[in-house]
Amino acid sequence: MSLSVFDDPGQPPGPAVLRRRLGPAATAWKALVDGVAERCGPVEELWSFGGAKFGWSLRLLRKGRVLLYLTPQEGRLLAGLVLGGKAVAAAREAGLPPALLAQVEAAPQYAEGRGLRVEVSGPDGVEGLLLLVGLKADPSVAPSVTAASPSRAARPRGGGGIRRGGR
Repeated sequence: MSLSVFDDPGQPPGPAVLRRRLGPAATAWKALVDGVAERCGPVEELWSFGGAKFGWSLRLLRKGRVLLYLTPQEGRLLAGLVLGGKAVAAAREAGLPPALLAQVEAAPQYAEGRGLRVEVSGPDGVEGLLLLVGLKADPSVAPSVTAASPSRAARPRGGGGIRRGGR
């Protein structure tokens, strides 16, 4: 069984089946994709198959650098990111929710930084994750987690290909 609910290497998930399998977490998925684009500028969406163990996941990239990994699961998603030292230091000062900051602190340290996966099953925690992605993109800017972010207009996702960019 793979980490992703989508494990067929020849079949990347389409938008309708993605929403159906995510269930209530589909709103959080959309908020994360749109929020990263709003806060970090144009991002490329790249579906990637990580093998039988991991399945399909969506990478949100800016200038070739992965900002966030989104792994769809049944009724929820995993948001993964790797934070460098500067981003971790900024996260400590950014007013993150205590549970999210504890996950950052407990995340294993790799050469690239601290790697963490956060389980998301609804809208709670989306703002904190968006703050972390913003700190990863630019650790010198540490906005408060309470700053509201306007949502983008709904747009169709997926279809026609695996790689999409310029959002």
